Amino acid sequence: MKVAVVGATGLVGGEMLKVLTERNFPVSELIPVASERSAGKQVAFQGKQYTVVTPDVAISMKPDVAIFSAGGGTSLEWAPRFADAGITVIDNSSAWRMDPTKKLIVPEINADALTKDDKIIANPNCSTIQMVVALNPLHKKYGIKRIVVSTYQSVTGTGKKAVDQLMNERKGEQGEMAYKYKIDLNLIPQIDVFGDNGYTKEEMKMIKETNKIMRDDSIRVTATTVRVPVMGGHSESVNVAFEKEFDLAELRGILENAPGIIVKDDIANFQYPMPLDAHGRDEVFVGRLRRDESQEKTLNMWIVADNLRKGAATNAVQIAEYLKANGLLG
Repeated sequence: MKVAVVGATGLVGGEMLKVLTERNFPVSELIPVASERSAGKQVAFQGKQYTVVTPDVAISMKPDVAIFSAGGGTSLEWAPRFADAGITVIDNSSAWRMDPTKKLIVPEINADALTKDDKIIANPNCSTIQMVVALNPLHKKYGIKRIVVSTYQSVTGTGKKAVDQLMNERKGEQGEMAYKYKIDLNLIPQIDVFGDNGYTKEEMKMIKETNKIMRDDSIRVTATTVRVPVMGGHSESVNVAFEKEFDLAELRGILENAPGIIVKDDIANFQYPMPLDAHGRDEVFVGRLRRDESQEKTLNMWIVADNLRKGAATNAVQIAEYLKANGLLG
């Protein structure tokens, strides 16, 4: 298959190329795409060098699928043009996620909603993906009423500029700032801009996307998102109130048997998920499973995943795999 990766020179784009290789996606021709500024650069993929082209050139090359990871502005401008040319777009930005005419897909949960007519498919926010992967099998069994989530998000979620800022601060060097404040030895309780209600866009994404992906607007969600000086993955403390009572051993078994989840929950041996466990992995790690003793039918849990992998690149490639396997491309 001809595969275009739009934003191929960025952090997530680079991860896309890695994931396509690791998962043996049948790429007959890679089309790396970036802005005019990056056009002409070389990108290595599976032992070959490919020349980066602009989006209009990429469209003329007629890829079967285009995976976008180049920001919302690029997606709003170019995704419809690719789609109009008959190319299926899987978009990793926030541009199309809440568009009622576009599907927001986590393959383990709602890939069955996809059809051949879906030419622009939205990849959810990284922090939302890992949470819903862990919560969906529990929702099926016990019915979720309310979610309270606090996130501890890696600087890799901001991009290379933020990684450079953290590394410069660790070395005591001056450099370009991705954040308003120092990030090393610090936490920043703001991800994206604030809205009129006092929540950030990142927090509102988690709230709205959870309802859309899980196809249930009755689930109440509230979120606080925090940037931490960590590389390798996002972590989340999640408090879940259910409609039905649960047995903790049964609940653990449901998670252990669910696709894409690894339960790491053995406090006697100090085993619990950390970003170091998730780094470079596609699975969502779950641990610290325990009852909320302050109210009935409520669970506390800790969820960790590599935000560049399952939170972005891997989920997008899994969507492409589903489309191909079910004859939904072309």
